[in-house]
Amino acid sequence: MAVDEEKHLGLRVNYPIIFLIGLVLLTIGVLIFLIIIKNVYGRYEINQILPTKANIEKIGKKDKVGLLYSQYTENMLPQGSTWLSDNIDTWEVFLNNDNVPFDVISDQDIELNRIEKYKLIILPSAKSMSDRELIEIKKYLEKGGSVFATFGPGTFSDEGKWRGWQFFTETFGLKFNREIKPEETYRVHTLRGNLILTAGIPTGYTLRIATWDRPIYAEILEPRTTQVSFWYDFRHEAGLAREGISKSAGIAYGTYGKGRFVWYGFELNSVIGKQEDYIYFERLFNNSINWLTYRPIAFVKDWPEGYKAAAIFIPEITKSPANIYNLIKVMKAKNYPGMFFTDPYTAINHPSLIKNVAKAGDLGVVVDIGWKASVEDTVNKLDDKLIQLASVQFAKDTVSKLSKSNVTGLMPLYGFYDEGTLQAMSKTGMQYLLTDSLTDRSVPKVIIRNNKPILLITKTARDDYEVVRDYGLKDPEYQLYTYEEDVDRVLFEGGLYVFKVHTDYQLRPNNIAVVDELMNYIRQKNFWIVSLPELRNWWLRKRGLEIQYSTRSERRIAVEVTNPSDETVYNFTVEINVNKKIKNIEISSDIINTKIPKYKFDEKSNKIYLYIKKMEPGESRSYYLDFDNVVS
Repeated sequence: MAVDEEKHLGLRVNYPIIFLIGLVLLTIGVLIFLIIIKNVYGRYEINQILPTKANIEKIGKKDKVGLLYSQYTENMLPQGSTWLSDNIDTWEVFLNNDNVPFDVISDQDIELNRIEKYKLIILPSAKSMSDRELIEIKKYLEKGGSVFATFGPGTFSDEGKWRGWQFFTETFGLKFNREIKPEETYRVHTLRGNLILTAGIPTGYTLRIATWDRPIYAEILEPRTTQVSFWYDFRHEAGLAREGISKSAGIAYGTYGKGRFVWYGFELNSVIGKQEDYIYFERLFNNSINWLTYRPIAFVKDWPEGYKAAAIFIPEITKSPANIYNLIKVMKAKNYPGMFFTDPYTAINHPSLIKNVAKAGDLGVVVDIGWKASVEDTVNKLDDKLIQLASVQFAKDTVSKLSKSNVTGLMPLYGFYDEGTLQAMSKTGMQYLLTDSLTDRSVPKVIIRNNKPILLITKTARDDYEVVRDYGLKDPEYQLYTYEEDVDRVLFEGGLYVFKVHTDYQLRPNNIAVVDELMNYIRQKNFWIVSLPELRNWWLRKRGLEIQYSTRSERRIAVEVTNPSDETVYNFTVEINVNKKIKNIEISSDIINTKIPKYKFDEKSNKIYLYIKKMEPGESRSYYLDFDNVVS
């Protein structure tokens, strides 16, 4: 009896139920795993996440590039020359800094078609190449490879005989124009803004390029090629600006067959200047590599949505001050803002005029802060900082009192400024510095002094003193054409057009019609016509935006936008170049209640534009861009 009770008290194992529970738990675990994978990597195929040999090898792997050491080119050089090896050393440094794995390859590697395993072939200073090399490079590009070249590759044969520019023109869609003579020491090289290659670089940034290697002027011949920069310097060179820009390309990128190329008309060793120049050049180099190896590139566009450039009007009251009314009439009719500049003595002599001008727009002061030069001392010297402070304070107080308005803009009488000027501005509450000093960009620059931001705006176009007085252009048609050239140049750069005029020249009754027509021309070109206060607010807020991005998988890019400033930012655009053909785009976020912005996808350029209407101070947003790849 006791034995039977023990049998009844024992537990029976139900194996089917245990198996079923285990299967459910396994299914739940797999589903959770797949959800986690999707949250991290976005869209995927099952075969992409299986632990196969091919998938394991992909983890953390970067495609190698081939860096050509052209023995044919070295054979052309004088005996003992280290020019080519020095250039190759510099390329190796840049590639290592960008964590790009590479192999140094030979002319024979290209001739024997041992380059298909590389995603990118670099041709630094490869002036001498064999006919077989050129054929293989073209085949490589046609199949979808990328080429990064400098100077004129293949312009000499492998025997050092002149071949010409046929390969250069056919492959890159460029026409050789001329070499820069070494006697010029260095040339200013201007970069366009808001392009794939110049992402994160100030629009209109000017690099200094040494001329010892004879850099190249080229011209774009085909729409498949995009001009990134130009050698033409409007500040010092005569001639037509449009023509000077179009015929002086120094950097270009584009396509050939299914492949891509980037071309620099100079060697990496030629870049000279201060530390900031090298920082921006390295960014240019990294962007070039990223585009050639199909990595995404993202940046915040310079201007509010819908505008490719901006324009401000800076009238200065000089002799014949009453002519300012001619401009005010035109500006009111077209609803154009402006900041009017006057020196304190003109204001004292014409108090009623200054009051009327203050009703038409903001006021700034022209201040004599000194400018001395002598035969013995070739360095221009401004006044001592205490004298500058007194001069700025006097000008500000005088014009503010007479106009009954707050004066916040400063224009040095002779166009130059120094540290003493900046200190004087911060102590007197000045917010804008308009200068003729040459700067390295065609957009504003923010300078902080005593925790106060000063907006530095340089001269980006020729004013009427140059056009009317110095050039002697009396014909309104010629005046207008000259101004329009600068408008087109600034639009091409994507910068800020600064139109500075004076009452004793362009604002005369016989010349004012030109200003009227120029305003129409600028509006037709869809510039953002803006006042200085609006510009300052926008630029201070825009410059504080931070953007980070990364590739999560073959079908997902993660983008994070942050506004670390104390100001709300409105209506800005984030441009993301996906760098490959995609479709079925979806934008989401891993953070609940994140506002998903409107967007536009340009299938031709593979760019996604995120239109963000508003970001609060300190706000950060994370976006996932999911898509399907188009297999061509």
